[in-house]
Amino acid sequence: MNIFTELKRRNVIRMAGLYLVGAWLLVQVAGTILPMFGAPDWLPRTIVLLLAIGFIPALIFSWVFELTPQGLKRDEDVPPEQSIAPQTARRMDRMIIVVLLLALGYLAFDKFVLGRQSEPTASVSHTINKKSIAVLPFENLSRDPDNAYFVDGIQDEILTRLAKISALKVISRTSTMRYASRPDNLREIARQLGVANILEGSVQRASGTMRVNVQLIEAESDSHLWAESYDRDIKNIFSVESEVAQSVADALKATLLPAESARVADVPTKNPAAYDLFLKGQYLFNQLQTSASKDPVADGKAATDFYRRAVTADPNFALAYARLSYLESYLHWYGVDNSTAVIEDARAAAEQALALQPDLPEAHLAMGYVHYWCHRDYAAALREFSIARASLPNNAEVMAAIGYVHRRQGDAARGVPEIQQAMALDPRNSLLPREIANSYTALRRYAEADAAYARSLAIFPGDIEAQEQRAASMMYSGDIAAAARILAAIPADTDPQGSVSLLRYKLAMTTRQPDAALAALAHSPDWLMTRWEHSLAPLSLLRAQALALKGETGPARDAFLKAEQELQTLLDKPHELADAQSYLGLVYAGLGQKEAALKAGRAAVDLLPMSHDVIVGAFYLERLARVEAEVGETQSAIDHLEQLLSSSGGETVSVATLRIDPVWDPMRDDPRFKALLAKHAVGEKNAPP
Repeated sequence: MNIFTELKRRNVIRMAGLYLVGAWLLVQVAGTILPMFGAPDWLPRTIVLLLAIGFIPALIFSWVFELTPQGLKRDEDVPPEQSIAPQTARRMDRMIIVVLLLALGYLAFDKFVLGRQSEPTASVSHTINKKSIAVLPFENLSRDPDNAYFVDGIQDEILTRLAKISALKVISRTSTMRYASRPDNLREIARQLGVANILEGSVQRASGTMRVNVQLIEAESDSHLWAESYDRDIKNIFSVESEVAQSVADALKATLLPAESARVADVPTKNPAAYDLFLKGQYLFNQLQTSASKDPVADGKAATDFYRRAVTADPNFALAYARLSYLESYLHWYGVDNSTAVIEDARAAAEQALALQPDLPEAHLAMGYVHYWCHRDYAAALREFSIARASLPNNAEVMAAIGYVHRRQGDAARGVPEIQQAMALDPRNSLLPREIANSYTALRRYAEADAAYARSLAIFPGDIEAQEQRAASMMYSGDIAAAARILAAIPADTDPQGSVSLLRYKLAMTTRQPDAALAALAHSPDWLMTRWEHSLAPLSLLRAQALALKGETGPARDAFLKAEQELQTLLDKPHELADAQSYLGLVYAGLGQKEAALKAGRAAVDLLPMSHDVIVGAFYLERLARVEAEVGETQSAIDHLEQLLSSSGGETVSVATLRIDPVWDPMRDDPRFKALLAKHAVGEKNAPP
């Protein structure tokens, strides 16, 4: 009680109350005012932290000192008869009352003024387009489960026809396929997909006939807007698909343009057998694209065969030619089929589709991918994608492809809005926020990249590729601890093609831990996948570099020689030539063969310069710079690093990694190297704390 009395006498309790109320008011006002002036996010947090830190010193100050007419004096130096503590207490009481009134006034202002101003904005941002729709997977009511491809095909074709109507917002198949047929929680699904309406259906097929049941539901009220059953012969399948699309458009009061009406009613083939083969190929291709395939090589071959049989059954089947071309370009780009024949076949199929039906948007999409994936002719790809987009207003794939091409051309910032538009139509596709994150990493906007990776993983927590690329992005940002945490969270037995081991190796090498780097490779395959560029790095080369960093010259040389032998076998393979030359440059540099190292490194850059492909070309240029740094060509290495840092190539080199990676040690004292780091450091200060 004596201590409590003393606290009251010295006005410590009043100081605590005044400080807390005043601090609360200051934090609230700062949180409202600072964002209006574009203050950084860390400033309000800093104010809170400083106020919290200052609380105890304020109480101590109040205990130790007393305000007197002569100013502040230590309490023990003020005689009781000279103390004005009671008067000070009354002043503080009045101050507390004033601050409390200000706080109450702010609360009223926030609730009745600021709150009402924000309400319209919130309601607008959450308004759902009344003409938006998601087509959920149709239920297979057939006795034969092998009819799944047929049911899937009808649902997919109805969705595709609806997506060609510009007055509608139609969610992509990639997002809707994640849901079950006839789910109970339609309102929640509609909220997740951002739509007002859901189309459900079922298909029963038997003995050349089919029954298709469909119903259009307004999700919020769970009311049926339209429903219909169709009993038809298989050969009349197209009339069902067209009628459903038209009826849905009518129910949603969506006006079709004349060209859209023609596309919705279009019959791609009059041959039921050809269409059945087409649906089988389409089903397998969808499995490939959604990573549901257990054997991509076998499924790719089977899908190709179905498409080929479809166009053999009906040589005028333009849509089948278009999908065949698209599939072959896909198989080439993703390394399933590296033959030159598949490139020629993809172009021939796209040309045939356009010859048969010049205005077919899917044919222009296919030709766009021939230019993009087979020839890296990005200007031509953009022209074809733009034509396709005009007739496919709800096709998220086209929008995303345009964004990816912009990134390949070195304009990642221009590509981000395109991918964001695709996300609006494909909100449950984790690939899209991941690709936005990759674009931000390329732009060295690492904090935004990390937020986008988090969104991707919220949709698909098990996405190993997103976790890998997030860890790499954090490493380039300089947040080594975050990169290590992300990699540590990936299960030890999860290492697709050694890609996780490769990242662990790179992180260890960058932080000068050769033993940890070697340990990361202990159970790796002979060739490890590099996720950013989709190439294979030889294990022997990686081991050689770690042994060299460790100082074990003899074993390192043996490993370099082994890597040379392995890479030499790739020089007669056109698809792998640039990769082989790029890695051989590092091998020869490790062996001390300067001229051979420079020749190989430059050959890779000549095969695919950054002017032709910013993403992959940057990796070849960065390896050449590494070679040049190691063999003493310092000025050329700095020139190439300047080129990299001035481009959207933040997934290859960054100021943060240049500062710590031992590869660049030979240039540490070079004035140009120091100036280079200082020049580009400002743009990389947005890494997450």
